[in-house]
Amino acid sequence: MPRRLGELEDAVMTRVWQWNRPVTVREVLEDLQKERSIAYTTVMTVLDNLHQKGWVRREAEGRAYRYEAVSTRAAYSAALMNEAWSVSDNPAAALVAFFGMMSQEQRQALSDAMRVVQAGTPEEVAEPGSGAGESER
Repeated sequence: MPRRLGELEDAVMTRVWQWNRPVTVREVLEDLQKERSIAYTTVMTVLDNLHQKGWVRREAEGRAYRYEAVSTRAAYSAALMNEAWSVSDNPAAALVAFFGMMSQEQRQALSDAMRVVQAGTPEEVAEPGSGAGESER
């Protein structure tokens, strides 16, 4: 199971996942600079680290690289939830406690997800409020 992303790694991966296309260090830098002061070399190092950890793949483009996510944010979230659940000494109690923390909207999403899994088509999970099935992001 991949370890939880750090704060800056998550900020970078959020952009890679949202844009859903190969990105350059410069593009990520310019978007991050809207929120914080950050150096080009810092973003380059974070993307290189994410590549080394297997979160992104990269392809050379001239003297730079374009980076693309290896998996989706949904897969990342699922792996974190699975890891947290699997280390419990009482998985059933952990699930009951987790479900008890959920909002009504989250419970509805869980119910929708269970219907999809039971139907055998887990790749067709609708975004909340969309009313239609979409491919996993």
